[in-house]
Amino acid sequence: MSDVIIEKNPSQDKIQKMGIKKWSIWTKEASEFPWFYDEEEHCYFLEGEVEVLNEAGKSFYIQKGDLVTFPQGMSCIWKIKKAVKKHYYFGKL
Repeated sequence: MSDVIIEKNPSQDKIQKMGIKKWSIWTKEASEFPWFYDEEEHCYFLEGEVEVLNEAGKSFYIQKGDLVTFPQGMSCIWKIKKAVKKHYYFGKL
């Protein structure tokens, strides 16, 4: 299984070309919960800070301005440190 891919501060041109602003929005308060990705997820963080810990014990720190790809088949724990607001899209791009 591949790792989480985090791109810091993608260009506005890339955001526009990917159609990110048309993706759905998800919000969540500070919390902790398990999650499983039955599909690949792409998301762009508008607000918040999150630590995601995968089943191998590897930790990923995600924050405002990050463009993230979560691989299909990954089990993890989401630890939301500051409330999250993100655009998201499930499936291959």
